[in-house]
Amino acid sequence: MTTRGKILIAILVLAGLYFGINKLTSSNLLFKKAATESVLLSSIELPAATGGSGVNTVVPLAPLPGTAPADKGTPVTWEVMAWNAQIAGMLANGGPRTTTGSAMAANGLNMQIVRQDDVSKMQADLVKNAADLSANPATPGLIVSIMGDGLPGFSAVQAELKKAGTQLQIIPYSPGKSFGEDKVMGPKEWIDNPKAALGKTIACYLRDGDQNIALKWCSDNGLKVNPDETTYDPQAVNFMSASDFLAASEKYILGKPESRDKIVDGKNTGVKVDVVADAVATWTPGDVNIAKQKGGLVSIVSTKEYSNQMPNIMVTTKRWYDAHPKEVEGLILAHAVAGDQVKSHPEALSRAADISADVYGDKDKDGAYWLKYYKGVSEADRNGNVVELGGSKAFNFSDNLNLFGLNEGGTNIYASVYKAFGDVQTKLYPKELPNYVPLDDMLDLTPLRNVQARYKGKTVAPADQQKFAAGDEIRRNVSERAWNIEFNSGQSTFTPAAQKELNALFDDLVVAGSLKVAVHGHTDNTGDPQANQQLSEDRAMAVRQWLERKSSSAFPDGRIQVYAHGATEPVAPNTTPAGKAKNRRVEIVLGS
Repeated sequence: MTTRGKILIAILVLAGLYFGINKLTSSNLLFKKAATESVLLSSIELPAATGGSGVNTVVPLAPLPGTAPADKGTPVTWEVMAWNAQIAGMLANGGPRTTTGSAMAANGLNMQIVRQDDVSKMQADLVKNAADLSANPATPGLIVSIMGDGLPGFSAVQAELKKAGTQLQIIPYSPGKSFGEDKVMGPKEWIDNPKAALGKTIACYLRDGDQNIALKWCSDNGLKVNPDETTYDPQAVNFMSASDFLAASEKYILGKPESRDKIVDGKNTGVKVDVVADAVATWTPGDVNIAKQKGGLVSIVSTKEYSNQMPNIMVTTKRWYDAHPKEVEGLILAHAVAGDQVKSHPEALSRAADISADVYGDKDKDGAYWLKYYKGVSEADRNGNVVELGGSKAFNFSDNLNLFGLNEGGTNIYASVYKAFGDVQTKLYPKELPNYVPLDDMLDLTPLRNVQARYKGKTVAPADQQKFAAGDEIRRNVSERAWNIEFNSGQSTFTPAAQKELNALFDDLVVAGSLKVAVHGHTDNTGDPQANQQLSEDRAMAVRQWLERKSSSAFPDGRIQVYAHGATEPVAPNTTPAGKAKNRRVEIVLGS
């Protein structure tokens, strides 16, 4: 039989499986879900399109879901923001309500997807659902999708859930992530000179994902932040509170001033000043609205650079989670099928975008709109400046193994994201968020491991992998910051006190997964210049080796470059002990 004939047969067989055939002799294409008799479509190997002996992992196009509502399955509601990171879930469901022939129906779920952009309403709905489940276990469960870096702040709902006798629980599977659409939009000069942002004001929804992008960019560039949105500090980056991401864009577009108390060095000067939104932290369609209605801002930094920052994380209550293990695995299986389809086939992606338009319900935004900004575009704004808009990625099963550290030699990327932004928020907003729930209290990887076991020995579609060329220099700096990593005197070995700083550096760099890392070593002028040059190289190399040993997957070959400067680039006079201490430093540059 010809290769083409074999491929045709494989596709026909998989189509049959998708509609419920329970037995098949080719185990490389199928995993039976014992409890629901559903299937997880695996991939097959086809000759590489470029020829030669290599192979590409290809997921055949499965039949698209029908349009008729499913009449069976465990009922559950999924509240989502208008966000392309869950586009695979749209295809999995087939419509706002689960349809016949969909992956969700095949896995025993009957889901209603509801748009909800208000995070506080999501929290209140979870608390109500917990109480309803307590009174009647047959009540449909509730799952909500939020920005993964915003979960520490969202976890403040834990106190109310505990009053209802339960707690937050993460569904251990992410439908996708933001990859560019969440961003800080500011004046173009901020790209080359981040210090130009000092004394300016960024409008955003506070203590959530978009502000986190701004906070991380400020931290990475050593910029002072004024966390109090009611005052103005000319020596810091200031924030303007908005009720949601679209309202944040409106603050800039309308340019309405707000009166603030001016503070200097932490003290109120008694002077009132008017401030306007000079920049915005937002996401699609907020970024599109800015570009089309006013213009003047460009993408300063986004989730394309901080590529691990914002996975779409689904959370529910432990009460529902513990009572529905079969449904939790079914949810994972359905998303895995749809994720491969959306990533592999334009037809599936287009259908998913049409379903998104139905769910989100904006009359002026059809499926073509959501498809365009899922892919991300560069286009001229109202003033003729070219602006990057949109950008998300769907995840498949392998992407989730990477995210949660279940791939071979991997690291739990999401654990680093959660801790990095939880620590930032509690430091800046101790009254609003005095602490956050430990991730281990909410994350149970058992269902993901169970599905992973079914994959053992099978061919599966690969995860997206960031690749770095070893000799490729950083061409555009995103940030530059000195880290206080302590070394033993005259040596390249770390002091015990260095461990905390190294761990913080690790989390910071994991978040910025798309960016190359340059480690620059510096010394003071004590001793021989040649010895100092070698010492600065050894210390920079020690940082690189520590990071690579901690996670080879987060720091693959070519990502980290080392530069040695000896005592040639002091940042303070070497005439005092304090100045010498400032000059003994390691600087980290992130760039693309």
